[in-house]
Amino acid sequence: MSKEYVVMKEGAYRIAESRVSLDSLVYEFLDGRSPETIRDSFPTLSLEQVYGGLTFYLAHRDEIDAYLAEGDRKFDELQTRSRQTDSRLNRKLDQARRLTLLS
Repeated sequence: MSKEYVVMKEGAYRIAESRVSLDSLVYEFLDGRSPETIRDSFPTLSLEQVYGGLTFYLAHRDEIDAYLAEGDRKFDELQTRSRQTDSRLNRKLDQARRLTLLS
């Protein structure tokens, strides 16, 4: 009998029967943390779930690394867009302040 430790929900890998993303476990693992330490960071998970998630990652490393890289790319793109929007908004606010001061 096999047990499923990782599921795909709404386009994201999650630890089965939890809301914890596989990304969270993998990034901690890649930062050198032990499964026991990772478990301490996610008290809703059992040590078995942490090991199961990490085993899934190691068995599908190329696929998960590509998934993480795509997530990082999307995050960087959103961050750049947000900064551009903030910059335009700040310019408009400065213009409005100047107009108010001149009135």
